[in-house]
Amino acid sequence: MDAANYANPLTELATILYSGIETLLSEYNHQGVAFPLLSQPFTPSPLDTNSVVNESTCLIIAAAHQIIATVRAPAESIQEHATGAYTATALNLCVDVHVADILQGAGAQGIHTRELGTKTNIATKHLYSTARILRYLSTRHIFQEIEPDVFANNRISSLLIKPHSLNEIDANPDIEFEGATLAGFVGHATDECLKASVLIVPWLKDKSTQFPSPFNMSIGSSISLFEWFEAPENTRRLRRATAAMTGGGERFPATIFTNVTHCLTILGFNWKSLKEDAVVVDVGGSVGSVTYTIFQQNKHLRYVIQDLESIINKEAKQYWEEKMPQALTDGQVTLQVTNFFEFQPVQNAAVYFLRLILHDWPDEKCLAILKILRRAAGPLSKLIVFEQIMAYSCKYSGPFADVSNPIKAPAPLLANLGMGAGGFITMIDMQMLTLFNGKERTVTEFINLGSLTGWELEDVKPGLMNAMVFSAV
Repeated sequence: MDAANYANPLTELATILYSGIETLLSEYNHQGVAFPLLSQPFTPSPLDTNSVVNESTCLIIAAAHQIIATVRAPAESIQEHATGAYTATALNLCVDVHVADILQGAGAQGIHTRELGTKTNIATKHLYSTARILRYLSTRHIFQEIEPDVFANNRISSLLIKPHSLNEIDANPDIEFEGATLAGFVGHATDECLKASVLIVPWLKDKSTQFPSPFNMSIGSSISLFEWFEAPENTRRLRRATAAMTGGGERFPATIFTNVTHCLTILGFNWKSLKEDAVVVDVGGSVGSVTYTIFQQNKHLRYVIQDLESIINKEAKQYWEEKMPQALTDGQVTLQVTNFFEFQPVQNAAVYFLRLILHDWPDEKCLAILKILRRAAGPLSKLIVFEQIMAYSCKYSGPFADVSNPIKAPAPLLANLGMGAGGFITMIDMQMLTLFNGKERTVTEFINLGSLTGWELEDVKPGLMNAMVFSAV
């Protein structure tokens, strides 16, 4: 190969990285906002949701990770990833003993680890071990070591600070994770998820059907995670996981379901096109928060919110009596106890929709849900599935390829932008596998689920959450 005409991948990656940084800083300068420092606590910015900033950030992260993977000794990469459990365990400690909360009071001066002994329940003899753990995290840019054994928060670790003070939490432990979505996520991910993840290999090798998921193997029972949370001894875990899931839900603002422009460019479905009194069924809709946002802008429709009895008769009823009691009185909104694995009582609805339901279940369970809906559907019924779509890390040219990888990756980046865009969904996919044997699916897998159950995928629109519109066949 002619060296003069050879484009070195490392040089190409550096060009992508530098170009992305220039674009990022240019957008901050254009908006008159200083780029945040890693050493400073996190503060929200209007640019956090800026599309130019987000796309440039994806490219920067993708290129930076690929540069590291390219130049680092392969053995070191394997060793770092193989010992990732240490990162999880270190974060678990920090959330459990409120390290970020304690450091918040010290500000930029930081706190010596010997002082943590008086503020936490860490044994005095283990305080130096705590310094080692915080140094491990600081080396990975979570917290910062100001002086030897003196640590302070930074932009990343400050997100673990809980809204309530430690005195308030001591007085009422039930409020520990109220509004603490990242701390809740860390606690959930580094406790029940981590403990179950170490059993993925034996679960995959297990030829019996005793345990539906690695999580079930970890607790020695076939009950679901949600049933397990209901046990009195798991109350704190339930509150923590609820905070984590609330934070996950906040990634998807209500406007992606209701805004008219979004209905055309993101949902791929215009609710206003439905006839007067057409029926929309929110399948497994919990309290019906998404239905509520759709209802506010589409009051010509009738809505049915379906879930299990414990949710419908308590939480959903209370939610609608507070938000829109007249809708219940008029019968425009109906709360209906239904198990989507058993029966669909609403026949020939205009729309059935599922929001973040299918990813909780393995294929055989999803097939059961979709077959039941198809039997209830009429010839003109639509099925809308709101889910993330798992992008391939290689090139894909099949159906709906343009929405499978919405950000076109310049060579030599991975097709899904690697850690720039594929990191979050592949992480969630591993959690779904671990906890439920569920999955985040590729567009091909959604097409196959539809074809096996009498639904044809006719349209997909990308967005924070993809909307897949199926027609009955």
